[in-house]
Amino acid sequence: MMDRIVTGLSESSVKVRLAAVRCLHSLSRSVQQLRTSFQDHAVWKPLMKVLQNAPDEILVVASSMLCNLLLEFSPSKEPILESGAVELLCGLTQSENPALRVNGIWALMNMAFQAEQKIKADILRSLSTEQLFRLLSDSDLNVLMKTLGLLRNLLSTRPHIDKIMSTHGKQIMQAVTLILEGEHNIEVKEQTLCILANIADGTTAKDLIMTNDDILQKIKYYMGHSHVKLQLAAMFCISNLIWNEEEGSQERQDKLRDMGIVDILHKLSQSPDSNLCDKAKMALQQYLA
Repeated sequence: MMDRIVTGLSESSVKVRLAAVRCLHSLSRSVQQLRTSFQDHAVWKPLMKVLQNAPDEILVVASSMLCNLLLEFSPSKEPILESGAVELLCGLTQSENPALRVNGIWALMNMAFQAEQKIKADILRSLSTEQLFRLLSDSDLNVLMKTLGLLRNLLSTRPHIDKIMSTHGKQIMQAVTLILEGEHNIEVKEQTLCILANIADGTTAKDLIMTNDDILQKIKYYMGHSHVKLQLAAMFCISNLIWNEEEGSQERQDKLRDMGIVDILHKLSQSPDSNLCDKAKMALQQYLA
């Protein structure tokens, strides 16, 4: 059947093309299919053609399928990257249609997961920081969440974190500040604090947090928040900043102690939430070591 379905992608009838895309989208949810049939029939090739020029109703389903084909265990990921997908997806993020914006950014998020520095740099260059910040202030919650997911994937592994923060640090810190100050739900703020924790894991990137008193006060505030998820995310930031084996840890520890962070850690070490309690005790050990 695969040959017939794939042929359907290039039919002149919109209805047939839509049906073929829907069918392949359903199949693309299977890891086994992604590794076998999708690879044997090189489904990504006709899919990329469909994405170049199709009505929105087809584009929405085709771009959803592309998100699945870009997952890290999909063998199609490499050839799709080489065929100019970054530009195409960055174009989708500018669509008037929120479903296309979501899928464009979702696919980029999947593409950035555990990616090489070159791919991450391509994404940032093609997307542009202006567009990244437009997406971070998008009225559609799904777009915002996926954009935060993209940022989190871009800011992973130390050399990548330091490289990206050395070129885009000022803008990223501004965006993080705006989101933590804004009227956003718990999930959005949790993702944003996790991005900060990743930045705190950098070697040189740490300084962008340590020299920003406003951000430090926000981390302190969220450590004492009523929601455990936010407290935990803020704890990750602190743990990464005070870790003993890293250069400058003593100065960072002293500054955070002066801010009253150690007192909060003592309180959290009595928390009824076992996860939070363990993390606080582990952080306190860094001070004792």
